[in-house]
Amino acid sequence: MLYVTLDNVDQKRTIVPLYANHQATPYGAFLDPAFDKSVDIYPGMVMTKLDGEKLTLFGFGAAAATHEVFGLSALFVAPKLGIDELRNINNNLFTAWVGDNQSVFAILAPAFDTTASWVNPTDGSRVPLRVTIGAHAQGVGKLTTTASGATVSTKVAASLIQVVGSTKIIVSLQTA
Repeated sequence: MLYVTLDNVDQKRTIVPLYANHQATPYGAFLDPAFDKSVDIYPGMVMTKLDGEKLTLFGFGAAAATHEVFGLSALFVAPKLGIDELRNINNNLFTAWVGDNQSVFAILAPAFDTTASWVNPTDGSRVPLRVTIGAHAQGVGKLTTTASGATVSTKVAASLIQVVGSTKIIVSLQTA
């Protein structure tokens, strides 16, 4: 269940499940206690699973080089934005959407790299979406069309289905 705090009752979710009733599952776990909240997590940003039942933002922390794509965040932990949906729970319970390439989501800005070149494929091909890491100008954990390099992971997290506009994309999750 999503508990909406009074400080964000009209804040729009930055992830909208489109095909998720049977194709994707909200996975309950714990946000890693080592996550210091110096980076905002928006719904739709890429998460990685650590040991046990701990999740953290993909590309965050000392072990970022070993991160594997796990799913997409379902919650806000965005102190810079003034929204922290874990604040009142006091136990770090966190949720990520997990699924395969049949699960489809709309991702709204700023939960993806808005500076990347977002173009709808015209030949029916799938555009692989990687994840921002390191010193990327948009921060870590965001989907991007940019090729892998110093600030973009080699791991593919999703495939682009459609670019709706500069603030909305539709993606399907990528299976390993």
